[in-house]
Amino acid sequence: MSKERYTNPAIGDEVILRLFAYNANNLVNFDSVVKVDIYYLDPYETSAENTDGRRLVETITEVTQDEVGKYYITTTLESPKYVIGNYLDVWTVEINGEDGVIENVWQVYPSLFYTTPIPIVYDFNFTFRPNRLRLGEKKYLIIDIEPNVPNSTDLQRYYENIAISSPLKISIEQSCGDCVPAEKDLRLIVDEDSVEVREKCVGYYYLDTSEMEPGIYNVSFKMEFGENVYISEKSQLQIVDV
Repeated sequence: MSKERYTNPAIGDEVILRLFAYNANNLVNFDSVVKVDIYYLDPYETSAENTDGRRLVETITEVTQDEVGKYYITTTLESPKYVIGNYLDVWTVEINGEDGVIENVWQVYPSLFYTTPIPIVYDFNFTFRPNRLRLGEKKYLIIDIEPNVPNSTDLQRYYENIAISSPLKISIEQSCGDCVPAEKDLRLIVDEDSVEVREKCVGYYYLDTSEMEPGIYNVSFKMEFGENVYISEKSQLQIVDV
């Protein structure tokens, strides 16, 4: 299973480590990405010279750039090379002819086991913001996933982990009142597109409104876990021409 750095990757998963480069609020390219070193922060290796106990696990030189200023690497968390604990991905880059180093902390989690006398029966709430955009804006929708379970329980923590680790998809269709069913495909702007950028129980979906028409749009979400499929109620997004 592929997971983002903040979606509780476990041993055996493929993890995607992303890096976004900005200058004055604009995405920009590095001159080059030299390498990415992944370190395990070993609590038994700390010393005066190595205060966080970093121990090199692997070095990756194959870095993918899918858009301006957007980079990522993938690696498989194979045992015994990777163990449960904290890690650091250290990016060595060239910016304006000079070397730069960027560090990000993430964690490898234990496998998610939970036993219960009843199946997974609780539901999730899906909300997003902002719900009003100006025509031509290009920005991320922030999607929150909240389990509908009793608070402060092991069950709540289990369902939060489901929300964190399960694939999330988004659909957006233009609302036009009493449309005939045959028009639905023409109104569908986004059809179950994957929300790839995730951080715990939050997802980020980049929406470009340049080619959209002003009006009201219905936004819905779909999440799958095991035998269960969760589909949210439709919420409204307004695109205004100002």
